[in-house]
Amino acid sequence: MQPVRALALAILACLPALAAGAAPQAAGEARKVLRYASQDDPQTLDPHAANLLSSSRVTANVYEALVWRDKAWKVIPWLATSWSQPDGRTWRFKLREGVRFHDGATLTADDVVFSAERALSPLSQMRVALQGVERAVKVDALTVDFAMREANPALLAHLTQFRIMNKAWAVKNGAAAPQDYKAREDTFASRHANGTGAFMVTERQPDVRTVLAAHKDWWGRRAGMDEGNLSEVVMLPIKSNATRVAALLSGEVDFLIDPPTQDVARLRADPGIRVIEGGELRVQYVAFDVFRDDLLHGKANGKNPFKDLRVRQAVAHAIDAEAIRAKVMRGFSKPVGSILVPGVQGYSADADRRLPYDREKARKLLAEAGYAGGFEVTLDAGNVQPAADIAQAVAAMLSQVGIRVRTNIVPQASYFPKIEKHDTSFYVLSWGAGVTADALYTMQALLHTPGKAGEGDFNLGRWSNARVDELVGRMRVERDMARRDAYARDALLVAARELPLVTIHQPLIPWAMRKKVSATVSPVNTLYFYRARMD
Repeated sequence: MQPVRALALAILACLPALAAGAAPQAAGEARKVLRYASQDDPQTLDPHAANLLSSSRVTANVYEALVWRDKAWKVIPWLATSWSQPDGRTWRFKLREGVRFHDGATLTADDVVFSAERALSPLSQMRVALQGVERAVKVDALTVDFAMREANPALLAHLTQFRIMNKAWAVKNGAAAPQDYKAREDTFASRHANGTGAFMVTERQPDVRTVLAAHKDWWGRRAGMDEGNLSEVVMLPIKSNATRVAALLSGEVDFLIDPPTQDVARLRADPGIRVIEGGELRVQYVAFDVFRDDLLHGKANGKNPFKDLRVRQAVAHAIDAEAIRAKVMRGFSKPVGSILVPGVQGYSADADRRLPYDREKARKLLAEAGYAGGFEVTLDAGNVQPAADIAQAVAAMLSQVGIRVRTNIVPQASYFPKIEKHDTSFYVLSWGAGVTADALYTMQALLHTPGKAGEGDFNLGRWSNARVDELVGRMRVERDMARRDAYARDALLVAARELPLVTIHQPLIPWAMRKKVSATVSPVNTLYFYRARMD
């Protein structure tokens, strides 16, 4: 307890004064400071650099998009008040008047055009947010056209992730291009932020804390969008599960976005704590390097066993997803057989079928593939939960069929740069489809052959299937949603047969907070601070 108390006291003693653009509190009104804890720290503040949940939990509160989502997750106008399609190759957006960035600059079409150029850069991991867009063109100060390279019937869903930066601020600070996240580049925009959102970054100390203050000139407050009452948010990375839970129970933090599943029952029983739950549109999986002819990290007599479908099937049969649900997730998961879950456009129940847990079948398949004596391999995972515990569970299960697995638990700050350079043979990852709630976002990232920018960005095992590439290509331009869903189904069925990855489960979200905090679970496991309250 003492380290937690010392940390909290240090934080409270050092809470920064409100920045120039932060919302002042009315005389006599208590400031509402939410102390928010997570096991993970944002990897970057650059809104176009990295497609990572840990970073988007901050940037989604600081930067805004042309369109956004309501609590029912339906697309609604945001920085754009309306849109139209003057012709089959153009989308036109009318911008909201009087929107100000945190430094006081006014939002114009120039900022949207600049942000589009930046998001479409080869360095950006957020190109999918502009799926099908060739370029943005200024029509007038508050009107922007998106010239389409190809039709995208789900463009609005994708644009919810297209975050707008101020051009003058970025250019002035040498941040006209996105941070090269894979190379772990350090830039001004990776450490500072200037958005139009309800909250502004006033302090950033990586792995220590990130402080956000309410933006006094946020347009949403004037438009009645502000459902919350927070003055400030102090985001604390507390990696230790026990320390994080103790901090909440003692009142030294107010909110945990990732309470350990094994502690949820104890938290729920505490009269001072509220636990709320929801379903996350995310899937946890393991994936294989199927590209190299030899294992980069392992021993298999100079071969790469994962190139053999029978070995991948053996891994699927050896993983007991129900045991992981019961023992690792404490019931907070649902075993799945597809990378898409219900609630995502393009989900198919036909493709959502797991290979049954069957150790004897797994051993037989390994023997047929020439690995009756098994082989050795390293399984990489980030040092966050539940990924690290899932890696340990999978390693134990595979050992029962003869695959000798060494788990390599990597600090999260190093994990993504490592696997994105294909420095892995076998890895644990999860993917959230909720940001667009559309199949194309997931399938293009995880199943398409890596190649052009935006294709196969997270297909880190470099699996390639011409039929899947063709189907994903058809999905990109098909306007008829029934046909589009059929293409998604066919591609998912190919993936289910070929197993470039083995899905484990859909996580179920528990959030824990002090009783004075009110919040609503989102399907992307992100707390939007403008919707949170403290009584």
